Amino acid sequence: MIEYLKLPDASELSGVSGSALVVLLDECVTASWHQGCRYYPDVPCPPHWLDLKGKSAGQAHFKRGGLRFNATLLRENPWRFLHEVVPHEMAHWFVFHALESDGRRRPPHGVDWQAMMRDVFMRTPTVTHSFDVTRASPRPYRFRCACSTHALSHRRYLNTLKGTRYRCRICGQPLNYQGVSESGAATKV
Repeated sequence: MIEYLKLPDASELSGVSGSALVVLLDECVTASWHQGCRYYPDVPCPPHWLDLKGKSAGQAHFKRGGLRFNATLLRENPWRFLHEVVPHEMAHWFVFHALESDGRRRPPHGVDWQAMMRDVFMRTPTVTHSFDVTRASPRPYRFRCACSTHALSHRRYLNTLKGTRYRCRICGQPLNYQGVSESGAATKV
């Protein structure tokens, strides 16, 4: 099989600017869509956005009608992101539009998606990525218990403001808010 993604190699991508990465993402989405259309020509080209936050690298969002990608993970892992995440989400897009037209919902990472990854997008079907998500999903809110300091996400911090109490899994004591870490990112103590 011929590789359909014509992208620079990993070493060349490491110094690419943010705007150039967006152009490469656009090209990769388009190339992946063209690859899928070789087998399923009636599937629409999805719009895509770089608005996904947190630990997820990508998302096929059918209600919104497009693909969402995580800009931080793209910037930190450009080659693997373009070669793995874009085809992964495009496979979801094609399964939904080409195979679910019969009204039967397919499992997200079931046999149809796996076959789409292997046979159409020429990728090993993997469900999760292995990117370092430290900067993509910061946990800057420091809480303390009797035995250690914990870093919680913004969502958990907001939950504490509404009255939710979290407890340490080790000592069982309640976690008490200590402030935001200086760097704005999680700190291990």
